[in-house]
Amino acid sequence: MSIIPLAWKDKPSLIERLLPAQKISAEAQKERKAGAGQTLTALGSYWKGRKPLILAKACVLGALLPATDNPEGDLEVFELLMGIADSSLERRLKSPRDKPKLAQRSYLEKLELCKRPEECDDATLYGPIWDRVNQHLGTNAHSFPELVEQLGTLRFGHRPRVGDTFCGSGQIPFEAARLGCDVYASDLNPIACMLTWGALNIVGADEATRREIEAAQKAVAEAVDREITALGIEHDEHGNRAKAYLYCLETRCPHTGWMVPMAPSWVISKTRNVVAKLIPNYDQKRFEIEIVSGVSEAEMKAAAKGTVQDGDLVYVLDGEEYRTPIKTIRGDYRLPDGTTGNKLRRWEKHDFMPRPDDIFQERLYCIQWITAETLGKSRQETFFASVTPADLERERKVEQIVRENLAAWQEAGLVPDMPIEPGEKTDELIRTRGWTYWHHLFNARQLILLSTLSRLCKSASSQIFLLRTLNRSSKLCMWEGQIGYESTSHVFTNQALNPLFNYGMRGWTFMEGVFYEKDLKSVFLPCKASIFHVSVNQNKEKCNIFITDPPYADAVHYHEITEFFIAWLRKNPPKEFADWVWDSRRALAIQGKGEKFRQDMIAAYSALANHMPDNGLQIVMFTHQDAEVWSDMASIMWGAGLQVTAAWYIATETTSELKKGGYVQGTVLLVARKRLQDTSAYRDELVEEVRQEVAHQIETMVGLNQSTQGKGRTENLFEDADLQMAGYAAALRVLTGYRRIDGQDMVAAALRPRPKGERDIVREIIDYAVQVANEHLVPEGIAQGVWEGCCGAERFYLKMMELEAVGLKKLDNYQNFAKAFRVGDYGKLMASQQPNNARLKNALDFKKSSFEGEFGRSALRAVLFALYELQKEADSDEVMEHLRSLVPNYHMRRDDLVAFCQYIARKREHRYPEESSAAGILLALIRNERLG
Repeated sequence: MSIIPLAWKDKPSLIERLLPAQKISAEAQKERKAGAGQTLTALGSYWKGRKPLILAKACVLGALLPATDNPEGDLEVFELLMGIADSSLERRLKSPRDKPKLAQRSYLEKLELCKRPEECDDATLYGPIWDRVNQHLGTNAHSFPELVEQLGTLRFGHRPRVGDTFCGSGQIPFEAARLGCDVYASDLNPIACMLTWGALNIVGADEATRREIEAAQKAVAEAVDREITALGIEHDEHGNRAKAYLYCLETRCPHTGWMVPMAPSWVISKTRNVVAKLIPNYDQKRFEIEIVSGVSEAEMKAAAKGTVQDGDLVYVLDGEEYRTPIKTIRGDYRLPDGTTGNKLRRWEKHDFMPRPDDIFQERLYCIQWITAETLGKSRQETFFASVTPADLERERKVEQIVRENLAAWQEAGLVPDMPIEPGEKTDELIRTRGWTYWHHLFNARQLILLSTLSRLCKSASSQIFLLRTLNRSSKLCMWEGQIGYESTSHVFTNQALNPLFNYGMRGWTFMEGVFYEKDLKSVFLPCKASIFHVSVNQNKEKCNIFITDPPYADAVHYHEITEFFIAWLRKNPPKEFADWVWDSRRALAIQGKGEKFRQDMIAAYSALANHMPDNGLQIVMFTHQDAEVWSDMASIMWGAGLQVTAAWYIATETTSELKKGGYVQGTVLLVARKRLQDTSAYRDELVEEVRQEVAHQIETMVGLNQSTQGKGRTENLFEDADLQMAGYAAALRVLTGYRRIDGQDMVAAALRPRPKGERDIVREIIDYAVQVANEHLVPEGIAQGVWEGCCGAERFYLKMMELEAVGLKKLDNYQNFAKAFRVGDYGKLMASQQPNNARLKNALDFKKSSFEGEFGRSALRAVLFALYELQKEADSDEVMEHLRSLVPNYHMRRDDLVAFCQYIARKREHRYPEESSAAGILLALIRNERLG
């Protein structure tokens, strides 16, 4: 078959017409749950904003594949290429014996039996698909690089070039390169550029290069071990070697004058029941700390209550409890500008430990030792021990080494000499500890170990592993003594810089495994990739497709927290990174809020639009948080000269204690092209065009649902969240297609400052489009007339009841529908807002409360109250009397009440059978009551 260059030059892309968003959401979550098993996470788990690789793959393929007049065939081929077709799942099974189980399970449940696509052998997973792919596309490919080359030639005349100007940790460039695209990546942040370089040149290296990298890592690790051993600071007199050191703060109690060690818990190991006990030393008015192993459960429970509780210093001496707020110990006071000051001394450049008169001291209180007999063996024996005078002597030696060498190390760039700039995420370091330079976040032992490692790490790859080591070796690393796990955590557990009252430090034998990664994944990347350390609006590189994940509404302040790493690398970067600016350049960073952000985004996406061909494509990822987002995105697209062509919602959240309440972790994919025409429209025309566009889009998607189910698919291709998204996308597609609306130049309007909360035609039409979409989301079992008579809160409750009935319980569904139905405080209707286990309140949850607001005054709330009373065995006459009094125009609303009872009886039959039964009883009472 011949491949004719530019034959598909004007063909729409598949992602502009359809995308199996539900399956991709499920795959994205499976990849997230792999944790450290993810392909790129091992390079730097501290970069929390990375999107799943499978999402990047879907974007690249969706942009290159054509949308033909055979959408079922398009979908089949896309799913085969993604490894998510039913036949593909059979080849992904962890055990062939599970094949019969696939038929009875939902897609999410099927994935529990399967490996991720990238864990499978390519020949096994994709080998059988190429005949069908080539037949549908008219290609002649037998691998992804061959297919991508041919698709690029058909569409652009050459192998496609994919760009990402917010490259972060490199997941989009990496996946595009793995598929066979040429790649351009850039970022303002040098740490982001380093991680992207590592993804492409370490994980993506060929076998020979990987062997060289591993040999160099091993040599550095062995050299560090020799130097630390020669210093004699990690071995005791018996030949045991320290695996971990545990340190805590210590402060003087203002009530007693005693020095009190500080820790939220004194539990050291739940596996071995090891605790630290405070023993009063009356002569010195301080506590000795004794490490005790094998204690009782009662002693473990007592130790779990440390001397830091709810922001107070708490301890017992001679039977009396003393409690002092830590802010009182710090001497907090209010400054004239409203900020908080305190009496903590600000540390200076030459400081590396507290001075004797500082409010907070630091103290070594426990050491985990590896026995001399098992050193160097694969199974080592360890024990926890109290600190001895010999241990303290070694601590003094460590301090002296640092005291004598710190200035020289700083001058040579082996230890940071960079001040901590005030900022939203850095102020706490200064305010709560008095730290003012980045090296203050490391104790003396850590400074020796890390300066040695820094001196020996000369190559680009070794410095990336130095970053990994830094993330596991500072005073911000919590000690975790959980069952089966005795270790230190990493610095960026929650994308912030959190000073601790006690922390763990790894000795080199324990740290070596962090630096010397022996099992890093290897994926050879066959194509050209270039990385530039520039801001997005300085982009001068041409690409056919830009796929970007900008910092929209981003709560992670990378421009501040990555200074933790920049401080260590800025004086001695390897030659590959020598031309980069080793500064976070906070002032230039695009931050996800306010008018400046909107203007920065317009400049950024204008630069990209100016460097792509007329048939090029952009895919923008952003977090869907509120309707204001869509108005902003319309302005950004207008100002950048782009027209939206599609939008898809991908749910990517996984359960975590860090993601409670209103945490949003879904991603919108916004697809856009250059706006090539200078057209005008009036509001009335736009409203009608939007209505028709939304209706057509949703009818097309519903039709695909029906046709694919008719061909054996058991689940909907598109769910309600996708249909909602179609409303937003249709509105933006129509709006951004016009340069002028009602005579107003929308590009000029996008560029002018917009007063906060201003209502304009854009927001009004977007809201209208969503309402049109919602009209198509009538729950099964509710008549159109009943639906139209419901308020927004009733629609939300009825719709979510339908989703709960089929087992859906993702919080993002509730969030999206609350926005769609304009339910401001939907939390009042929720019994749980856990990310993966959300649910509505039922009648018993509501009890006799929640009669205020839109929902409280509704007929549906009155029905739920009647169901509560019936389940509490109230008299039926009283139940009906209350129902009639709660529903204005009761007789005119009887048909609606009947409909609600029938609906609740059906939808809650399995989940809440008592409520379902009560709904049946109420239905009979309403139908059989005497009227007149």
